[in-house]
Formats: sequence, structure tokens, C-alpha cells
Amino acid sequence: MRHAHRVEQVRAAEAELMARLPEGTLMQRAAAGLAATCARLLTRRRGRVYGSRVVVLAGSGDNGGDALYAGAALARRGARVAAVLLAPERVHTGGLAALRAAGGRVVLDREAGLADFSRADLVLDGIVGIGGRGGLRSEARPYAQAPRRGVVVAVDLPSGVNADTGEVPGEALRADVTVCFGTYKPGLLVDPGASYTGAVQLVGIGLEPPAPEVTALQHADVAALLPRPAVESDKYRRGVVGVAAGSATYPGAALLAVAGALRGGAGAVRYVGTAAEEVVRRFPEVLVTEGGPAGAGRVQAWVVGPGGGEGARQALAEALASDVPVLVDADGLTELARLGPGVLAGRTAPTLLTPHTGEAARLLAGAAGSTPPAAEELAATRLATARRLAGDYRATVLLKGSTTVIADPGGAVRVNPTGTSWLATAGSGDVLAGLAGSLLAAGLSPLDAASVGAYLHGLAGRHAAGDPGAPVTALGVAQALTAVWRAVREP
Repeated sequence: MRHAHRVEQVRAAEAELMARLPEGTLMQRAAAGLAATCARLLTRRRGRVYGSRVVVLAGSGDNGGDALYAGAALARRGARVAAVLLAPERVHTGGLAALRAAGGRVVLDREAGLADFSRADLVLDGIVGIGGRGGLRSEARPYAQAPRRGVVVAVDLPSGVNADTGEVPGEALRADVTVCFGTYKPGLLVDPGASYTGAVQLVGIGLEPPAPEVTALQHADVAALLPRPAVESDKYRRGVVGVAAGSATYPGAALLAVAGALRGGAGAVRYVGTAAEEVVRRFPEVLVTEGGPAGAGRVQAWVVGPGGGEGARQALAEALASDVPVLVDADGLTELARLGPGVLAGRTAPTLLTPHTGEAARLLAGAAGSTPPAAEELAATRLATARRLAGDYRATVLLKGSTTVIADPGGAVRVNPTGTSWLATAGSGDVLAGLAGSLLAAGLSPLDAASVGAYLHGLAGRHAAGDPGAPVTALGVAQALTAVWRAVREP
């Protein structure tokens, strides 16, 4: 599992460690790991470090110091290193001295620096560290826009990205590789910042930070959470998921939600809604019941809302009146926004909400009794949006988007690392709703069901799209779930 910590937590852990170490040890550890990564990249690209053109973009403070010391290490291996000083009066003096002693060249002229940048085989972005706020300053902005032929390696974080939130409020320098020290930062995992990081490599420097505020599951974590039938299991012991979805206008939503639910680990799927004939024709194993959730018989979780249309209001009311977990999606979220968070106040069973940013805006407006905020604003502040929704509705929230963020009312936050832009296709969310609902019915907590569902859904999207990628259908994503489930379980 990847653990990410806020800047405040990182600073505290660094201070505690530095108090036990000789002065400068922590920076030397970081610089050594950074230089080793750069050497591997140059060897892969050019066959050797010797003779490579390397540019260090050095800002002020420790981030620039890390980059200068790493540049010095590369210069000692024969690289031609030029350090462009973007804040000469505040440059890290020890790092600069080490670079000069190793034969590195110092550049103060902007035009010369840009020329070196464009010709470099490798660029070290040491402009701004994790404490930076706002976009790049005027002296650094041209490097975000200049042509380049080499690989850009960000030092701890791409300059211009907010380390705590992933927000990119102005210009930022896009990296091909980011080498982060000690622990991941939330901004490396969450869009829009995550789209600037390239491949992310963690270098251990001995930090012992506290419990993380943000985590991201990996294959082994998901494999451990996947439900697995015991020897004495039957379809009912494995869990029954109820699906209330589809309408005369959107009958396909029922089929897609059921398709996801059938591949989510529950032992049976029970469908209620207007698309019963279509569902049974396509999926004869599904149990079909007349009426709404109230008369459907026993289930261990409900999925309500995909394509629900005019029936979503009644289906939501009946499902919320039950004593089992309820996943609310699509038209169900529209109804919930109209009712406000008070409708969930008396529930003893958990609730999982799965909005995209437009639906999140309506939910926030419903909680505050105000005009909905702009969806674009919420997309740029995903962590804060998911946390706020979870707090307002006292529910677990799976906020869909280019980075899917899951937050529970207790404060836990997970970021989903899988997916592809090809998943932005009609019906994809219906499949995810059915899948996560089935995991709920199989016994996973809302946080785990949402996290595992998003992880598998993202992998299925990649599997269906293939490499280098091609358009997918939502049904194709559902059909790929069995293969990716199996792949995750493989050692």
C-alpha cells in the first residue's frame, strides 16, 4: 500500500530524524538516491552517464540543494552538468560548492539557461519544494513552456504542484519521472497534480512519519480483500446484492449495473425495476422480483439509482428504510441531493455514495442549501471535495473522475491508482456501481468495497482498451472484470 503524508507531517518527521543525525546527512541520502535514479535513466537512454548533458534547475532552499548535490554526483561520473540558478541570492551554498568542485558549470543568464534546457539529455527540476504554493514564478515559467528533448526528473514534487492537494493553480513543470523522498505526498497521487508526475519512484531516507492521511491500494492489498467462497459457502452465505436500476428511458443501465454486480463476489443478484424482462433475457441467473426494494426479499446490500429515472425516488426511500448497506448512484444521487443529508441521519447501516463531480456539486448544494459550485472547481480539489461530502452526509463517498478518491466519514481517504481515460464512456459508472454493491453484499466495508471496486474497474478498463488503447464499451469493461480479478489473485 502506498502511504502519503501532508507537508506538515513530513516536516515534523524530518526534524525528528535530523535531530539524531549529523548535519547534512538527510540531504545527502536524498541526493544519493536522486543521483542513482538519474544515472539509471541516462544509462538506459544513452548507454552511459559519461558525456551526458545534464541541467539542474536550482531554486532556493533544500529542494535546490538536493538537485545540486545530485548534479555534483553526476558530474563526478563524467556528465556535463550546468546549474541554472533561478534564485542566485538564496541558492543552497553547500550544494553549489559541491557542484562547482565536481566541475559543474553555473548559468545565470535566462537565455543561456533555456538553451541548455532544450539541449539537455536530463533535467533536474529543483525549482520549488514541497512547501511551495501557487504556480511557477516569472523566472521559472519559461521552462514549463520551452521545448525539450531530454527527460525531466522532478525532485520530490513537480514544481508548481501543491504537495498536499494535487492542485495546479498556475504553470507547472511536467516531469517524466518524480523521485520523492521518505514518503509519497498526496499531490503526487491526485489529479491534476498526478498528471504532471510521470513515473513516481520512492527513495527511502529513514523517515518515520505518523499514520498516513491518504493511501492507495496495490495488487497485494486488493488480493487480500477479495471475497473468496469457503468450502461450506452457498449462494446466500456469499451475499445477495439487490439492484434497483433502469427505467423506460434508460433500460441499459439496469443491464450494466447487473453485469457489474454478477462479477463482484456476491453469491446472487436480485433485480427490481422496469427492465426485468431484458435483465433475465440477458442474465438468466438473476433473481427478479416484482415491485420495489421493500418487497424484494432479503439482500445484504442495495444498489439504487443507475438509470432509475422517475422510479428513483421511491426506490431510494425503500432501500434507505432497510437495515443493510446502500450504494446510491446516478438518479438516486439526484434525489438524495433534493432531500439533503438529513434523510440519512437515522440510518444504522452504512451508505456509499458514488458521484461524479457534477453530482457532487448538487449534493454539496443540497447539504448547504445553496447554489451548486462549479464542477470544474470540484475536479481541481478532489481530496477536499470527497472529504467534505463524506462529512456532510456521514457516508462513504467514491468521487469518480480522472483520479477516483474514496473518503469515509471517519477521515480515511484512499486514492485509486488504476484506470484509463477510455473509461469516460456511457454506462461505465453503472458497471462500477454494480461491482462495488456486490462487494458490499459479500461483506466488505464501504471503504474497502469502494476502493476494491474502483481498482478492479480501472484495471478492467485498461484490459478492455488494450495497449496502446482503443475505445471500449461499458459492457466490455464488465466482461473484463473476471480476467482482472484472476490476475490480481495470482501471486
